[in-house]
Amino acid sequence: MALTPSTMLPLDTLAPNFALKDTDGKIVGLDSFPNAKGFLVMFICNHCPYVVHLKSHLASLTTEYIKKGIAVFGINSNNYEEYPEDSPEKMKLDQKQFNYTFPYLIDETQQVAKAYRAACTPDFFLFDDKRKLVYRGQYDSSRPKNGIPVTGEDLKKALDAILNQSTINKDQTPSIGCNIKWKD
Repeated sequence: MALTPSTMLPLDTLAPNFALKDTDGKIVGLDSFPNAKGFLVMFICNHCPYVVHLKSHLASLTTEYIKKGIAVFGINSNNYEEYPEDSPEKMKLDQKQFNYTFPYLIDETQQVAKAYRAACTPDFFLFDDKRKLVYRGQYDSSRPKNGIPVTGEDLKKALDAILNQSTINKDQTPSIGCNIKWKD
């Protein structure tokens, strides 16, 4: 496992649009939620210990903010031919096990990850209702085996700021995790 930090896409970048299949074969993208108050695009996978560490909390936090009008997307860009635990079939099982209420999308060509300059799992990108990037940083300070509880504190502050239309601190700590498993 190569430990990789987020590339920290520049703030105010417009969200690259996408149309990807979810685990049921439905095409989903930013345009699927025209009235969203914000857009949370997360690059996640099934097997990375950094994602596994927060899956249960992530499921409840995202459900809370979906109810408040935030469109949430989980995107798996890993090469599942080399990493079969990230296959669409296994994604569907993971989605069911953790009760993800967001669409879990398959980036088979890895073009969406490249457009977002995603580097690791997890990698979080939060856009306002105009699709301008306002947050790209860590979920919180918890890491596998560091003893700090998973709270989602950093991401939650940014989500609340979008909903309250308040300023988001531009001093953001990069997310860190396993590198995306790129195809040759």
